[in-house]
Amino acid sequence: MPPPRARLRHRLPPRLRHYWKLLLACAAFLVVCAVVFSTVRVTPLVTSASDNQADDVTEDVAGTTDLFDSTVGHEITVTFRDSDYQRLLDEFWAEGEKDFLEADLTIDGTFLASVGIRLKGNSTLSGLTRDGEARSGGFGGPGGGMAGQRERPDAGQAPPAGAQQPPDGAAPPEGDFRPGGGGPGGGGFGRSSLKAEEPETLPWLIRFDEFVDGRRYQGHREIAVRVAGMGGGSTVLNEAVSLDVLAATGQSAQRYAYSSFTVNDRPTTARLIVDHPDVADGGDGVLYKSLATSQFTDQGDDPTAYADDFKQITMKGSQDLQPVIDLIRWVNTSSDTEFAEQLADHVDVDSFARYVAVQDLLLNFDDMSGPGRNYYLWYDLDTRTFTVVGWDYNLTFSGNAMGGGRFGGNELKERFQASAAFTKVYEDAYADLHEKIYGNGTALASLDRITKVLSTVDGYNAQAAASEIDQLRTLIQQQVSG
Repeated sequence: MPPPRARLRHRLPPRLRHYWKLLLACAAFLVVCAVVFSTVRVTPLVTSASDNQADDVTEDVAGTTDLFDSTVGHEITVTFRDSDYQRLLDEFWAEGEKDFLEADLTIDGTFLASVGIRLKGNSTLSGLTRDGEARSGGFGGPGGGMAGQRERPDAGQAPPAGAQQPPDGAAPPEGDFRPGGGGPGGGGFGRSSLKAEEPETLPWLIRFDEFVDGRRYQGHREIAVRVAGMGGGSTVLNEAVSLDVLAATGQSAQRYAYSSFTVNDRPTTARLIVDHPDVADGGDGVLYKSLATSQFTDQGDDPTAYADDFKQITMKGSQDLQPVIDLIRWVNTSSDTEFAEQLADHVDVDSFARYVAVQDLLLNFDDMSGPGRNYYLWYDLDTRTFTVVGWDYNLTFSGNAMGGGRFGGNELKERFQASAAFTKVYEDAYADLHEKIYGNGTALASLDRITKVLSTVDGYNAQAAASEIDQLRTLIQQQVSG
């Protein structure tokens, strides 16, 4: 009778018996890899050229009325547990994190259970108080400055020498319309006009699929409930008028509407709601969002180094951040001659000229070069070029005709403005858009139409809005005659 060891060996398959030494070596190698490389960071890279979208829509709630029909007032009711809200505030106060809480939502009579809702904004939330105290790092709190904003060496300096100025005949209006200076936005650095105890007045992001996968509302994944710049004002008319004239002149703009807004048993307020960019129309491409901490500086080849600069919104898993990294590197390293001759290989120049011109025309303090770095990049997979998409217009009509260039900075915009090669394309865009926005009465007509709708919304405070309407009308008239 063979010994027990021999019996065990003959129970194994012949191939396993023949190659047991090789298998043992492989197993040992795997153990070594697990030990040696377990502390090594592995950077995931996407090399696929696929243009497939990652999210699957399984439910699209039809509702009763087009949510972004701006010709009528709407109605939104939000209900959530106060304990969840206090936990959300605890996390924001301690870590600066803006987590979602679960809430029930009713939009124009249509009920949606378990939607996600979270605080939205950076500079806007810097003035938020809780029990009368500002959060550390926000305006008014210890450390001061803008929450989440990294230092920029040239912040606060004047625009670069040679920067394009608005053409003659369209000078900025007289008076102090800087943030905090009494402009229609009504906000300003240092003003703490948002209170955690009044959730009906806060800026919110509503996400329909945060707790129910694949759900949309009329095709929308997210909507934003807006407030005026730096938390000031009550109507956000400056943003509504801006979005209206942008759409009327063929520029990229999000849809908007006014709605009553009720949170739990709190008083009802009239709020501006805006379609939040989470997809982009107009062909195959990738949408990237600039973050408030974005510096647009070359930080090497590692995509994770840009985690606080850009967030990829669409085509996750099939496209990556490499096109943005390549653009940043080229803008920061190209000579003036190369920039002038090759910009069209990287950016849609005509579209960019119109973007820069319209920010100046709308006196936008907080565009791509402002403190909030408010813009998206759309990368066209067919042309392999970028288009700048504007976003967050709650500080329009509150700056000056040089836009946000005095406070923050963006190398792409600064070099474009400083290059004589693009002076004419900018001036042509500026003149054309000035006529379309102010010269033919579009902006004034938008203001009249919007205020008429707003006056029908439950929660509208006519007395509080009167001065904002008058100031915005005066500013628009000054632009018309400028």
